[in-house]
Amino acid sequence: MDERRTVRVSKYIAKYIAKYIAKHLRHHPERIGLVPDEGGWVEIDALIAAAAAHGFRFTREELDHVVAVNDKRRFTVEGNRIRAHQGHSIEVDLGLPPATPPRLLYHGTVARHLAAIRAEGLRPMARHDVHLSADTETATRVGARRGRPVVLTVEAGAMHRNGHVFRVSANGVWLTQAVPPRYLRFPDDPAA
Repeated sequence: MDERRTVRVSKYIAKYIAKYIAKHLRHHPERIGLVPDEGGWVEIDALIAAAAAHGFRFTREELDHVVAVNDKRRFTVEGNRIRAHQGHSIEVDLGLPPATPPRLLYHGTVARHLAAIRAEGLRPMARHDVHLSADTETATRVGARRGRPVVLTVEAGAMHRNGHVFRVSANGVWLTQAVPPRYLRFPDDPAA
C-alpha cells in the first residue's frame, strides 16, 4: 500500500474509532456495559474490553492516536482514564468553573431551525448545555454537519452581565444552559 493510501486509511479508522468512543462516553455507556463516574470518566482498560466484547476492537495505542489527532479534540486522558469534554446526554458533572466569555460567541445551525430559534432561543435539546464557538469558522463547520450552515451571533458579554453562567471546556467549546432570543443576532438582521 502506498503512503498516501496508508494515511487515508489511518484517518478513516481514527475517525471511526472517535465516533464509536464519543457515542458511548457521551450518550450510551450502558449499551456496552460501561459505568462512568460522576465526572464522566471511565477506565481505559474497561472501555477497550467493553468495545471488544461488543465486536469493536482497538488497542491502547490506537486509542492514544485517536485522542491525539482528533480534529475536534473531544477527549481527555488522565492516567488510565478517559472522558469526553462535553456534549453528554447522560448526567455528568464536568467540574468546569464559571468563566467570563468574550463579547461575542457563535452558533452554527441550519435554516430549517431558524423559526424555532427566533421564537425560543437556543436550547440544549438532548444535551446538558448549548454549545457555542469562539469563531465563525468553527460555527460554520458545526452547522455544515446538518446541511447548509447558518451562523448566529450570540451577545455573550451582555448575557454574562445579566447573570447567565458560561463555562468553557478543555477543547474550547463555550457552554451555557440556554440563549434567550434577545441575545441572538441572525445573518439577516441589520445589526448582524
